[in-house]
Amino acid sequence: MASPVRHIAAPLNTLAIRRDFPVLQQDIGACPLVYFDNAASSQRPTAVLKAMDDFYQHDYANIHRGVHTLSQRATDAFEAARARVARFLGAQRAEEIIITKNATEAFNLLANSLGGLLQQGDEVLVSELEHHANLVPWQMAAQRYGLTLQKIPITETGTIDPDDVRRRLTSRTKIVAVAHVSNVMGTVVPIREISQLAHAAGAWMVVDGAQAAPRMAVNVAQLGADFYVVTGHKLYGPSGIGALYGRHDLLQKMPPWQGGGNMISEVFFDHSTWREPPFRFEAGTPPIAEAIGFAAALDYLSALSLDAVAAHEDMLLQKAEAMLRTMSSVRVLGAPPHRAGILSLVMDDIHAHDLGTILDQHGIAVRAGHHCAQPLMQRMGVPATLRVSFGLYNTPDEIDVLENALHDAKKIFGVA
Repeated sequence: MASPVRHIAAPLNTLAIRRDFPVLQQDIGACPLVYFDNAASSQRPTAVLKAMDDFYQHDYANIHRGVHTLSQRATDAFEAARARVARFLGAQRAEEIIITKNATEAFNLLANSLGGLLQQGDEVLVSELEHHANLVPWQMAAQRYGLTLQKIPITETGTIDPDDVRRRLTSRTKIVAVAHVSNVMGTVVPIREISQLAHAAGAWMVVDGAQAAPRMAVNVAQLGADFYVVTGHKLYGPSGIGALYGRHDLLQKMPPWQGGGNMISEVFFDHSTWREPPFRFEAGTPPIAEAIGFAAALDYLSALSLDAVAAHEDMLLQKAEAMLRTMSSVRVLGAPPHRAGILSLVMDDIHAHDLGTILDQHGIAVRAGHHCAQPLMQRMGVPATLRVSFGLYNTPDEIDVLENALHDAKKIFGVA
């Protein structure tokens, strides 16, 4: 079900918002584009495109190493983007934000760097609903460092029970890694409660915020997250950019995971010393223009109010779920007490890929497959789903288009 929470915020002016997104002003075949693939990647407003274009036309240079004017401008803009991400996530200081190329790189950084601080036999708890990006790096770290990977199962409704987490925590548990919002079912996980349990057991809390940050206000301190990961391309920003929040005291303990320029303090032929965080984790030339575009995206999103965005997507979820409940042969995966912006469905006798193809003929962009969450697919007993994920520019009328397309698919495949 959609969230029972009612957000108090002025409603979004969706028609005005849609004018800010040039990609939406097109037809797919003979049908207007309906973009319901936001969990994979959102679209970009003109403010983001302009910010990057202006930077490339007027200010581009490499950062941190130049004394000339353009380099100083670029450095200032890049570091201002870092500070913008810190404010967006409620971090105490900009130095707690590491710029990465995406969420996957952030998790690999954590698995390699944190993994090296652990002892053989230490445990990492990872939930059953994770995206592969928050699972596979921990598998690799477990093999490399002799760690034990433990599973946090989901409930029948598709959420995580904090009491179950409590039962699985041991004195050997050092890391608990959980998504804030499931990328398949939209489940909003009770991160604060799980963080309190993890900390009481002496473990660090790693949170995948890739799906949560575009849909709700995030404050890492209030959540109790030791590490929180976001990615730009789901936050109405560019691809090739992400960010990792880490508590400063923990970042100072962590070794670098990549070597090269910018992350060093001094280099000798036989050894090197490292800069302070966050720079020791940012080897080489970073995605400079992408960071500037990312900051512009956060400005755009924040100006609309995350509470208003959450309320808008909740309204869309309620309408979509009500429609799907009236449709025979359709099942929505999970029934979490709080769902945000994402749902997945299966239709009897029609594979998700075939269903997605039919919807594309109606101009509807959705995602079909296992959504990089194969353990969750196995738990739910399905090979694939059709995922519908909403964004701030989607409208109730587009759900009506989805309903008509699903009925058309049933006719084509002869499903009752």
